[in-house]
Amino acid sequence: TMSILSQLREMTTIVEDTGDIELIKKHKPRDATTNPSLLLAAAQLPQYQYLVEDAIQSTGDDLCNQNASLRSCLEILSVNFGKEILSIVPGRVSVEVDSTLSFDVEGTMEAARRIIRKFEKQGIDRSRILIKIAATWEGIKAAQQLEKERIHCNLTLLFGFSQAVACAEANVTLISPFVGRILDWFKEKQRIDNISPEDDPGVISVKRIYNYYKKFDYGTEIMGASFRNIGEIIELAGCDLLTISPKLLEELECKSDNLEKKLDPANAKKLDTERISLNEKTFRWMLNEDPMATEKLSEGIRKFTSDLDRLSDFIREKHCGKL
Repeated sequence: TMSILSQLREMTTIVEDTGDIELIKKHKPRDATTNPSLLLAAAQLPQYQYLVEDAIQSTGDDLCNQNASLRSCLEILSVNFGKEILSIVPGRVSVEVDSTLSFDVEGTMEAARRIIRKFEKQGIDRSRILIKIAATWEGIKAAQQLEKERIHCNLTLLFGFSQAVACAEANVTLISPFVGRILDWFKEKQRIDNISPEDDPGVISVKRIYNYYKKFDYGTEIMGASFRNIGEIIELAGCDLLTISPKLLEELECKSDNLEKKLDPANAKKLDTERISLNEKTFRWMLNEDPMATEKLSEGIRKFTSDLDRLSDFIREKHCGKL
């Protein structure tokens, strides 16, 4: 029998969730995703020091001033890693906008345009970049405009159904619903250690979004993310894309079993589902009525910002320690 990973590749596009270029070479995904915590881990590896040095050199010498913004340096670093990744993967790389801009429509759009310009200066077409933006109302509005400029967006930190509906209506390229973080929340609230993959609330959430999108022919792609175990991944076989950590990719590679396709557009079409239309008020109300989505979105933005701060400290220490 083929490995589960080999079978999964035939029904779902596999994306690797890492900044480690060596692992991407090994697993050969079609696309790759990055974020500040993954970049921080990769930036500390000796083989990638040249990418860090280049970002520092390209920014100038004011990084030792504690008040100096490192945003420009971090954007260059993201582009440097993105360019390396795109030399290996045939598809796209997701690059994150500074999470402190999560409630700033104009700031998000300006950052996305800057990142795209930096890639285009390196000779990389914008069709190969996905700009990662938190799925706040402001992030979704920014993405709606960016998509009109052919800047493709990956809406991340997506936990609630209202976020998914608003993203589809905004015509964004791709969403990343976070499966494992939803599971974490329910396990903590219910004070239980295990939930089976079939009953996993993160899995159920992605299935609901998938069926809704396919039922109403939305073009937005769904990329399940943040997995805690391979059971969750197996339950979502057939999803448009799945972004998987190197550890879980290895596990899927080592297991052989018949893999059943769980998600199918034809089945979604048969479902009796009502179409929802959202404005800002209904979006915010639906999100507020979902305590898990509200808490996890806020927590996710704080965590990405904390990782960004740690990456900034690392860069400043590395640069200013040499002066």
